[in-house]
Parts: sequence; C-alpha cells; structure tokens
Amino acid sequence: MALLQTSLIWAVYAIVVAILVAVASVFIYVYQTPRDRCPSVILTCIVAVTTLLATVLLVPVDVALVSSTNSPALGRRQDWATQKEVDRILLCLKVAYYFLYSLDALLCLIVIPFIYFWYEEYDEVASDTGEQSLGQRFWAAFRYTVSFIAIVVVLFLVGFFAPVAKDGNGDGLDYFKNLLTQSRGERALTFALGLLITIGLCFYVLYTSTGLALLPITLIKEGPSVSSPTLKATTAVQLGSNRERQRQLEGRCRGNPGLLSSKDRRELDTLVREERTLIRRQRLADEAGGKDQTRLMRLWLKIEAIFRPFRLLSGVVLLLVALILWISMLLTAIDKAKNSFCKQRCGYILGHINVFNPINWVLVQSAKAFPVDYIIFTMLVLFLFSSSIVGVSAIGIRFLWIKIFQIRKGHTSPQALLLATAMLMSIILALNYSTSIILAPQYATYGPQTFCDRELAFPEKQPDCSGAKHLVRPCSEVADSLAAKQVCTPSVASTFLNRVTINFPFFGAIFFWAQFAFLGIYLFVMVTALLCSPKLDERQLDEDAEEAEEESLLTSTGGQIDTTWQGITSRLRRQDDVGRAGT
Repeated sequence: MALLQTSLIWAVYAIVVAILVAVASVFIYVYQTPRDRCPSVILTCIVAVTTLLATVLLVPVDVALVSSTNSPALGRRQDWATQKEVDRILLCLKVAYYFLYSLDALLCLIVIPFIYFWYEEYDEVASDTGEQSLGQRFWAAFRYTVSFIAIVVVLFLVGFFAPVAKDGNGDGLDYFKNLLTQSRGERALTFALGLLITIGLCFYVLYTSTGLALLPITLIKEGPSVSSPTLKATTAVQLGSNRERQRQLEGRCRGNPGLLSSKDRRELDTLVREERTLIRRQRLADEAGGKDQTRLMRLWLKIEAIFRPFRLLSGVVLLLVALILWISMLLTAIDKAKNSFCKQRCGYILGHINVFNPINWVLVQSAKAFPVDYIIFTMLVLFLFSSSIVGVSAIGIRFLWIKIFQIRKGHTSPQALLLATAMLMSIILALNYSTSIILAPQYATYGPQTFCDRELAFPEKQPDCSGAKHLVRPCSEVADSLAAKQVCTPSVASTFLNRVTINFPFFGAIFFWAQFAFLGIYLFVMVTALLCSPKLDERQLDEDAEEAEEESLLTSTGGQIDTTWQGITSRLRRQDDVGRAGT
C-alpha cells in the first residue's frame, strides 16, 4: 500500500513536470521575436523555467510523502512507517532537492550567461565565410563567463567557511537545533541559496507585486484597441491639422524653406517627422481595422468578442484570488512579527500558527485528499508566475530608471529573453520561500499531520487517541510533547528554508521585511490601476508601425536585390557562354 501511494505521488509530479514544459514552451514562443530565433536560447530558457517551477512544485510532493507516514485521524504514524522507512523517504526527497537547487544555481549563474555571450559572439558574415569556427565562438563566450564562474566559486567558499548562528538559549529552539548540525557542503549550498533568494526578492517585490495587481485588472478593464474608431478619427484629425500647418509654412516661404526663420524651419522639420509617424500609425490602424485583415484574423476577432464576458468573469475571479493571497500573506507576516519566539535572531521563524490563514487552511484540508492540494498549489504558483511575467512586461528590464530591454509578445529579442528568464528564475526562488513560509507555512511544513497530545508513561509505545479524538492536534514545529517528536515529520523543503534563516539570520530578516514591501507595492498599484482608465501606449504603437514599415521595406528591397543579383548572374553566364563559343 505504501509503495503504491508513493508511486502515485511521484507519477502526479511527473505529469506536472510535463505540463510545466508545455507552459515554459508557450511562454517562450509567445514572447520571442519571429525574426530572430536562436535554438540554443530557446532551449536554455525552456529548461531553466521548467527546472525552477519543478523545484517549487516539488513542495506538495514533499508534503504528501511525509504526511503519508502519519494517520491524521489517530494522531500516530502508520504501521508501515518505521523510522528506517521515514529516513528513506526523507533521503530521496533530499537528493531531489539538492539536485534541483544545484541545477537552478548552475543555470542561473553559469549557463544563461554563457548562452548570452554565445549569442552575442555570433557573426553571420564571418560564419558564412568560414572565418569564425564553433571553437572560436565557444572560447570567446567562455572567456566572458569566467567571471560568473569565479562568482559561484566565491559564493560557495564564503558559505563553506562563514560562521553560523549560535543555538540560542533554549528559548523554544529545541526543534531547530538539528538544523545546525550539517556538513560544510550543505552550509555552502544554503548560503548560496539564501543569497539567490535575496536577489530574487528584489525582483519579486517589484515585478510580481505589480503583475499580481495588473493581471486581473487588465482582464476586467480592457484597454483601447489599435483598430478602435476613436484612434482612427484622432489620427486623421492630427494628420489633417499637421498638413494644414505645413501648407501655411510653405505658403509663407513660397516653396523655398531658406526664406523661413530658424524657428519656423525647426517647426517644419518637426511637422514632417510627425507626419511620417501619423501616416505609419494610420496604416497600422487600417490594417488592424479590417482593410487588410485576413479571414483568420477576422474569425479570431469574432471569437474574442464572444468570449469577452468570460474574460471579464475570469478577471473578477483572479482579482478575488489575488486579494485572498494578499490577506493570507499579511496575516502570516503580522503573526510572525508578533509571535515569533526569537524575532530577528532566527529570521522571524514562527513556532506555530496563531492567526487564521485562509490559503493555509484550504491547502491543509485539501491535503487530506491528494492530489487536490497539488492542483490548488500548482494553480497558485502558475498564477504568481504569470503575474511575474505581466510585471516584467509592464516595467521592462531596467537599470534604475533606464529601460534596457522591453519584454513584449512577439517582439522580445534573444538577449532580452535570456535576461528575463534569469530574472524569472530569481523570482521563482523567492516565490518558493514566499509560498512555503509566508503563504502556507503549516501546509508546507507538516501538511495535515497530527499527534496525540497525551504524555506517555511508556515512550517506546505509540500514542493512541482513537477513544479521545479531542486530544488529536495538528503538528507544531516547536511542540514540546514527546509524542509530537515521535510522530511529526517536517517536510524537507521547510527544513531547508528554515536552515537558511536560522543559520544566517540576516537573510531571514531581509526575507521577512521584504514581504511587507511586496504587500505595500501591490496595494498601491492595484488602487492606481482601478482608479485610472487604461490608455493606449502611443509610443509603443509608433514603434510597431515603424517596425512594420521596416519589414515591408526589407521585403521589397530583398526582392529587388534578388532580382538584380539574378540579372547580374544571368548576364555573366551569357558572357561565359559567348566566350566559350568564340574559343
């Protein structure tokens, strides 16, 4: 029975990983630019996003496996759950976590930078002429990646030799003392993970909070379309006014711009540039409005109009879910601030839940019927992941206030895609901490496990609460009961994350206070988005129009070049034939 249950849990995880591959592939396909696709970039991004999501979604598997050793109704371990069997399950989970975390760090710190420089070093002309070999390109990319390898080595050395926090003074830390008994290799990985989560929290606080507020509201309050009649009419009025002003200036100088003053010449130049922009915008609006629409595009617009009520409904549902998430995170953060028994000395670790948390309660109750909790947890993680993508798209990749890359559907360059993937990897690591420690702490630590709160006269025997169900209580991290220590098995994920905060309390303090920043930014963006009506980004529209014009020019020029080249080669071929005939 135990083997069948374990196999079922891992089979569900395998199905979820397959779904994650599809999710990552769709994300890359939707956002990459069709004109500049690189197979190595696409493969790296898909593998990186899938690996990180698989790490987060290993938590329900972890909870299900450790909870399978416990009988929630009786508050004791299952008959088959000997200590040897429990240790075997924990070892299997540890191997999976260490492998995934190590792979995450390798992808984020080494593989993605290497692929970035690998793409940057590609020279199409040199490659076609044979002047650039794969070895030369590999060596050039590797030279730039050496600095990142050095950073990884330094991180692990610092974590290897860094001193950890002391045990404490017995103030409720008995459960956590075993977290300090670890090898230096585990300590190095713990430090590296804490640093990566800290970096990820910076992106998580800014991008995920913004996307969590914007995603439901963009579904509810649809912005103006490119093909809207208002935009066409406004563009036509602006174009007419522009041309009228140009006619006035040209009439003043009678066709000779040299007769105009310097101020009027500058105004005329500005009007000419603005006219070109308005013409591009008008052409793009006409194409989107139906003059040049294909039959498939018109069919898609009709389907979109039919499902518009469902879009509104889904936006309202997602807004309610986001508010419940926000409330749950706020309640746990307040609980930690008020009831943490060691405060900043151990990273605000919470001994047990003192405030009702709706998300935590739903997951704990649904964990009694696996895989219901897995489905709910997966949907929450994918919702937060989608919110992160929306946030990155809305804000862009920036250095301080300077926008470096814009992340847009169908217009994202390979370099921007790699940087966005690295940012999303950091965000998902922070999301792993937030979901496990803030959003659903009891679920992620013990799941539905219980213990019989009856002190035993014979500690070697199992407690039995079958006749006294009121003595069955949920497992608590710092339960002093001997029965709890014998029965309750914490998840590997919670142990690993708590090890980060208790060994390096400054990481725990950063993790804790970052949650309040996340909640504050979400509230500000949500209120602002609800009060402000969505507007069409005219600058983005002009960039799209200019890009469409460039593509059409390149297409026509390419055809002319091909025609000219064919003409030249045919003439040369005829001359060679004449020369051979003469000889």
